[in-house]
Amino acid sequence: MTTASIAQDNIIISVDRLKAFGRDVLTRAGIPEESAIKVIDLMVEADLTGAEAHGMYRLPQYVKRILAGGINKTPNITVNRTAAATAVVDGDNGMGHLVMSRAADTAIQLAQDSGIGWVGVRGSNHAGPAALYAEMPLAHGMIGIYSAVASANHMAIWGGSESLLGTNPLAIAIPAGEEPALVLDMATTIVSYGTVKASVLNGKGIAPGWMIDKKTGDALLDANRLSDGLLLPIGGYKGSGLAMMLGFLAGTLNDAVVGRDVVDFNYDDTTVTNTGHFILALDVARFIDRTRFESEIDRHIRDLKSSKPLPGAKIRMPGEKREMMRATGLANGIAFTPAVAARLNETARGIGAAELT
Repeated sequence: MTTASIAQDNIIISVDRLKAFGRDVLTRAGIPEESAIKVIDLMVEADLTGAEAHGMYRLPQYVKRILAGGINKTPNITVNRTAAATAVVDGDNGMGHLVMSRAADTAIQLAQDSGIGWVGVRGSNHAGPAALYAEMPLAHGMIGIYSAVASANHMAIWGGSESLLGTNPLAIAIPAGEEPALVLDMATTIVSYGTVKASVLNGKGIAPGWMIDKKTGDALLDANRLSDGLLLPIGGYKGSGLAMMLGFLAGTLNDAVVGRDVVDFNYDDTTVTNTGHFILALDVARFIDRTRFESEIDRHIRDLKSSKPLPGAKIRMPGEKREMMRATGLANGIAFTPAVAARLNETARGIGAAELT
């Protein structure tokens, strides 16, 4: 297969070509090559595992902020180990993927020493999908838990009409044995704002149940009125409360922003965002023999999957499709809509890089 071909109106790009393109764009924007490689590898991993609204789709937005001075191209990322099992990472306003990679590595190191590692992060930026980081401890026989303050507010506190809460995601990754690892990655809203933007860009519009008009509370379906809308939380007041609590744990606890202090990176390319995150790594072997734990997780996965489904329904485990999608993408390439590909090419032209297609 060639690196780019048209299939069902989508443009298929090989992983190697996509990574080379992304690295070229980021280095031309001023990001050092080693850092650009790490960031793009994680962005492509997002696309490979189905989080396309947080993968290469975000590259034009990142480049705009880099060129405008909103992101530090060469940050001095520091780690302050505050106790045996805790640390705070200051990202020095660097690319979020770099900051969170350092935080995840630190959490794993802490857990290797103490059984558990909780790392708070400040001075960061948007870092892509939550599952990227919750998944990192899995290779070490650990459970990973991650959350962040979203890089814009698109939800109100339950009963409110002001955008004071983000989609603040939660990801939990649990290792299994023969079965695929369990990887839950969810926004605290019904959909992320990135999903809404990608849907609008690709001509699909806003689905019913995603957003309401902040003035009337009625459903908002007009793609030209995104700024008038609020995203709806999962589970009503429960999703709103969860977003608030995660915001305080990822933001306030780390001296990072939350609430009115959040900078909307969709419209502001220059202001430092001071995005906060946290990641927890938990060593399974400190509680139960790792082999027994993974065997039990396998048993319960099989019990759940073999249970009787509702008519017309299919039972699926969190993260079940990730490995299958990754294998397919590596073998056949990653699909982009013409609208997203055009946006990437426009960014490339603007910075003097070769176009993607």
